[in-house]
Amino acid sequence: MLRALYTAASGMTAQEMNLENVANNLANSSTAGFRKRRLQFEDLLYQNIVMPGTAATQQTTVAAGLQIGLGSRSAASEMVQTQGDFSATGNPMDLAINGQGFFQVTMPSGETAFTRSGAFHLDSQGSIVTADGNPMEPAITVPANATSVTIVRTGRSA
Repeated sequence: MLRALYTAASGMTAQEMNLENVANNLANSSTAGFRKRRLQFEDLLYQNIVMPGTAATQQTTVAAGLQIGLGSRSAASEMVQTQGDFSATGNPMDLAINGQGFFQVTMPSGETAFTRSGAFHLDSQGSIVTADGNPMEPAITVPANATSVTIVRTGRSA
């Protein structure tokens, strides 16, 4: 009886984690560059009640045995890398990647980071930066007297 309660509790905990993951995906679905996650689950250990090959009677044996599962748990969290929807923002500095790839940005520590979020704007020096102020790498600076910016299909500014 107690084993059944522990098995059920582990299943409920796994389902709670799944529900929280789905809620997080829904809450962030309109965030630019957000990538949803998918949880993967695995069985916990099995307890052997009757071992395979155990004698059932004097002439027969139990071929498969009897195992009882002890529940489930979350094994991994997979980031889903599918293409999101495009939406026009009216900001000429907002960019989108069609297909695979990432924007390179330089973090304040000097490290290179990668993002799919294309919410960019110009800083006071005319450099294209993220919403957090991290510059694109390689740096793109728009002259103050520029009337428009065109980025060609290969990602270079024209």
